[in-house]
Amino acid sequence: MHDANRPADAPAGQPWLVTGGVSFTSRLIVGIEQYSDPRLVADVLAAGGCDVFITTYDPGGNRASLLLSDLDEAMDLTRYGWIGTTSFAYSAKEAVDTAKKLRDAFGIEVIKLDVRTPGNLPDGEPTVAAAETLVDAGFSVLPFIRPDVELANRLVGLGAVALRVLASPVASAQGVLDPAAVRAVIETVDVPVVVEGGLGTPGHVSDALALGADAVLVNTAIAIAPDCPATAAAMRRAVDAARLTEPAGT
Repeated sequence: MHDANRPADAPAGQPWLVTGGVSFTSRLIVGIEQYSDPRLVADVLAAGGCDVFITTYDPGGNRASLLLSDLDEAMDLTRYGWIGTTSFAYSAKEAVDTAKKLRDAFGIEVIKLDVRTPGNLPDGEPTVAAAETLVDAGFSVLPFIRPDVELANRLVGLGAVALRVLASPVASAQGVLDPAAVRAVIETVDVPVVVEGGLGTPGHVSDALALGADAVLVNTAIAIAPDCPATAAAMRRAVDAARLTEPAGT
C-alpha cells in the first residue's frame, strides 16, 4: 500500500519520498555531524551521490559546529534539499525546541526526529510525544525508532511521513542485528523506511536494502574511515548494486 508521500515503485532516478518541499531520490543519506572540515563534507556528499543536506542545532552546545558560511564556500548548498535533525536531543522538549529553531532560522519543515536515551538508543515514548507535537505544528517528521511494529504503527498513525529503524547500536558497526524485526516493520507500514545505526560496511548496507528498506543512512562508518569520500562512494555502489539486483516487481 502506498500513500502520497511514497511514490509507487520509485524507480531509479525518481523520488522515493516527497515531503515538506524536499524530494528524496538518493537511497543513501549521509550524516555530517562528525566533520570539522567543510571541504570534506562537500566531497563526502558528492561521492555518496547524496541529495539532502542535514543540519541541526545542539541544545547543549556540546558539538563542534561547522559554520554554514564555511560550508557555503565549499559547496553549493542550493543543490540539496535541507532537512533538520534533532540527534542531540535527549527529551521530547529538546527535540521540539530544536525543530522549531531550525524552522525559524532556515525555514526547514522536514525533521529527522531523534530522541535518544543516555545510552544513545532511540527512546520510544518521548519520540511519540515529540512527533505528535511536531506533526500538529506542520512539520514533516521522520522518527528514529527501534524495530518495533507497534511503535511504528503508532507513529504512522500520528502522521510520520517515513520511519528510520535502528539496525544495531549507533556507531557499533554490527550491521542488522534482528533482520526479522526490521523486515516486520518494513512490511507493516505504508510509508518509506530508512534503516540506520551500526551500518559499518557496504555489506551491511546491502543487507538492509535486501530486507526492503527504501534507503539507508550511514554516518560513523564514513566519518571515521581513513578515506571518507572513498568510503562514501563504496556505500553508494552498494546501494546501487542492491537496487540493480532486486527481484522484478519489488
